[in-house]
Amino acid sequence: MKATKQTIKTNKFFRTHEGSGIKIDEDARTVDLAFSSESPVERFFGTEILDHSPESMRLGRLRNFGNVLVNHDPGDVVGVVEKVELGGDRVARALVRFGKSDRAEEIYQDVKDGIRKGVSVGYTIQRMKEDKEGTDEAPPVFRAIDWEPHEISIVSIPADIAVGVGRSDDCEIQTEILHKERVKKMTEEVKEAETAVVDEPVKVDVGAVREGARAEELKRIREIEAYGRQFGRKELADKYINEGTPVDAFRQALLEEIESKPRIQPSAELGLNEKEKQRYDLFKAISAAASGDWSKAGFEREVSQGISKTMGKTPKGFYIPTDFGWGGQRDMTVGTNTAGGFLKGTDHLADEFVDALRPNMVIASMGARVLSGLVGDVNIPAMNAKTTAYWVAENNAPTEGAPTVRQISMSPKTVGAYVDISRRLLAQSAPSAQEIFRMDMVQQIASEIDDVAIEGGGSNEPTGVTQTAGIGSEAIGTNGGAITWDAVVNLEGDVATANAAVGNLSYLTTPAVVSQMKRTVRVASTDSVFIMNNNEDLNGYKVFRSTNVPSDLTKGTLSGTAHAMLFGNWNDLVIGEWGGLDIQVDPYSLSTTGAVRVIVFKDVDVAVRNAASFSAILDIDETA
Repeated sequence: MKATKQTIKTNKFFRTHEGSGIKIDEDARTVDLAFSSESPVERFFGTEILDHSPESMRLGRLRNFGNVLVNHDPGDVVGVVEKVELGGDRVARALVRFGKSDRAEEIYQDVKDGIRKGVSVGYTIQRMKEDKEGTDEAPPVFRAIDWEPHEISIVSIPADIAVGVGRSDDCEIQTEILHKERVKKMTEEVKEAETAVVDEPVKVDVGAVREGARAEELKRIREIEAYGRQFGRKELADKYINEGTPVDAFRQALLEEIESKPRIQPSAELGLNEKEKQRYDLFKAISAAASGDWSKAGFEREVSQGISKTMGKTPKGFYIPTDFGWGGQRDMTVGTNTAGGFLKGTDHLADEFVDALRPNMVIASMGARVLSGLVGDVNIPAMNAKTTAYWVAENNAPTEGAPTVRQISMSPKTVGAYVDISRRLLAQSAPSAQEIFRMDMVQQIASEIDDVAIEGGGSNEPTGVTQTAGIGSEAIGTNGGAITWDAVVNLEGDVATANAAVGNLSYLTTPAVVSQMKRTVRVASTDSVFIMNNNEDLNGYKVFRSTNVPSDLTKGTLSGTAHAMLFGNWNDLVIGEWGGLDIQVDPYSLSTTGAVRVIVFKDVDVAVRNAASFSAILDIDETA
């Protein structure tokens, strides 16, 4: 067995299907085609099978925002995906519509004429399982049980289906091929043990011993490597693998190291200087992405490529630096003043622009931990139960009280938004329009993340603090009621009783409840000491306020108007970010008006490290 170590460095692949049953409707300029199946494909790490069950395929992005490209070039967009279906034959099909630009017409004619017959799908793999272990004669078989198609391409030179096609050189993955050198060494050790066993009079199935030991060792190596990879502790993982340390012991060591030395994450911030930031033209990048011609947006494309290299991830469209953020959903045009007309490059006071009123974003400033640059799903090791100590009599042994370790799982949830920009606004807007545009978008996305971090739990959302099982709870009354001093103090008591009153401790509530606390006395007396006597502190802790805190809760007869208040250690709230701000441009949906649709995606998740670190009141009547 050759001693090698291979690493799968990507989870983005392309598959090509030649002669995919293409059906063409010339009047509608649509093509009905099959773009993926469960055909096995030989990759450099083994045989890959894409599972085509509904629960394994993430079709939302392709259905809502999928584009048709040429040869997987994100700058060469020729159409849009209008419908995606997964058939009972476990084949995925799509209805695509071609645009009317010269380039789109050229490709469309080639398809109609039978010149371009190849259809290829670009996709990312989130999770795989090993269906069949590899041998010297046959490679291992991996099945992708969580994967996402993100674009469909018309390709000029189809590749052989048996060997796959066109793997990108700079994409990412989270799976490593097992260390064959260690397997070889372990097999030799088992053979030595076999000799010792054979000398004994008892008959033993040495084949079963060998295979069982081998399977356990491979499992140990795989789990430790996975933890080390996810948390950037490869050297620590290698050390424990070589020492033969059990997985549980490695998890404990990993937990201790993470607590003492936070992981440094990749960033989508390139550190552009002020001159470079002024040079960056966001609308120029949008126009280039819409036309497919980046010749006049070279700097902007270099910025995207630089972020891609730093993050180790290829965008669906193009990346922008983190200080050029996105969010929201608002059409912007020149013709309508409130939708972009005031930004047209005529005489106006752009520096006096009046921003829209929006919720205060507080979670990050309260101490929430942000893990950026994540790639695969994340499992955060955490202590579930501490070691128990016992007093014992002389010569007696204590009862075992070993600690237990649990995992906090995080996986990307996508928040998306789009804005429609008119052709004239792209051409005529003053530089200040871009800043206003960026500011609005980033604040909308950030506000949405704040919102779900506090109360998330709906369809496709992360689970926020108030929806996390196990947090403390204080109730005002059967039908709610006004905030009381006792309730405020009890929130702190819940966290302290759970030994969690450490870290960044503070209160969070709505502005209306803050107002109520400033006019409500602690106790009925003549000194009129109010629950909150200044604008910053409450019960010795800082108080934050935001309209993202729920104010539409129900308690008894208090229906849809109850406010919330939280107290806790906000260091125990974790926000994970996968990749940077990914921008896609759709020039086809609004092609009759010349406008373009700009779409932004941000993959995030939220997790509470210790539920006992938080307590909440969910029935405050701020009008009482």
